[in-house]
Amino acid sequence: MHRMFTFVDMPLTKDIKRCSWCERDDLYRKYHDEEWGVPSHNDHYLFELLVLEFFQAGLSWYTILTKREAFKLAFDGFDVHKVSAFDTEKIERLMNNSGIVRHRLKIQAAIENAKCFIDIQNEFGSFSKYIWSFTNEKTIISRPEGFSNLPSKTELSDTLSKDLKKRGFKFMGSTVCYAYLQAIGVVNDHFSACFKSI
Repeated sequence: MHRMFTFVDMPLTKDIKRCSWCERDDLYRKYHDEEWGVPSHNDHYLFELLVLEFFQAGLSWYTILTKREAFKLAFDGFDVHKVSAFDTEKIERLMNNSGIVRHRLKIQAAIENAKCFIDIQNEFGSFSKYIWSFTNEKTIISRPEGFSNLPSKTELSDTLSKDLKKRGFKFMGSTVCYAYLQAIGVVNDHFSACFKSI
């Protein structure tokens, strides 16, 4: 995965106050500490997270994290141009890949979404410019107290979902869009007591 941030190494211990959802193991803690809610403007990474988020629909994010490296290999390093050119033979190989989530419609959606992603890059100059235009380049900070204060979708995710669907994207409903916005740092939903909360 391309790294576009410089992180301060944090010990993966429970001594640091984190969002409670990430305390399952070091894999989850590392994702929480280094990626979730960190503003990203790197199109390669934005495409990777987009693919992973819609594959997660109906599953746990932890399941996707444990399969992330397999997804990366299967989807040619999340190279958007390569994914956009996947053919039926490639789809069948992916359907036989036990390392990933084998869901034919989502695999087909990844190909179509890659094409739509490229269309947006051509129209806006980058996908980053497009996605961040919804908040005028600003991160929305909510500092929720816990899960009960954490929405599954918002007016912003509704608007984004509607626009993506209009542009031909698949599996990008409002709930998936909100999770995506959280993941790429357009929304910072780290719990108020978390060390990552701003």
